[in-house]
Amino acid sequence: MPSESARMSSAAEARFRISAPNSKPRTTKVIALDQASERVVKDLARGRWNNATFFTASAFAGAPRGSERFSMQGWLSDLAGRTKDLIDEVNSADLVVMVATAGENAQAASLIGEACSLKRVTTTALVVGSAAVSDEALSKTLAQLRPYALMLVIASAEDYIADMLAALRA
Repeated sequence: MPSESARMSSAAEARFRISAPNSKPRTTKVIALDQASERVVKDLARGRWNNATFFTASAFAGAPRGSERFSMQGWLSDLAGRTKDLIDEVNSADLVVMVATAGENAQAASLIGEACSLKRVTTTALVVGSAAVSDEALSKTLAQLRPYALMLVIASAEDYIADMLAALRA
């Protein structure tokens, strides 16, 4: 009787092998939610990444009022300052990583998080600069992010953000 290894190497068993690669590269969108995190995201964008693109939402002005039409266009900007349609970016993503600074306004997370939820795109939020702000200010930022992030990480330093992106295969 042949060994298990010999049997698995046979032509009869070859038809059960998967010839495709183990996984496809993940498409990641990294979005700075405030002006302070914008600098961090711009620094990150200079690195080598698998399939990550970087955006800012720091110009977020809030939802339309009254009878104004709601549009997802203009909610994001690429690092060159060009306006990007949030829905288009979410549609092409496997993962959206939002970067916020502790103590800053992370209001854009609600719109981005809702768009990701509708499209079933995984979200992660990374908070930078927690050592420099009060617990109350950090709590305010976390409260804005928590409902819209499946994973929420408080980073002790900016270089931790790069490590997290690498761990997420960005």
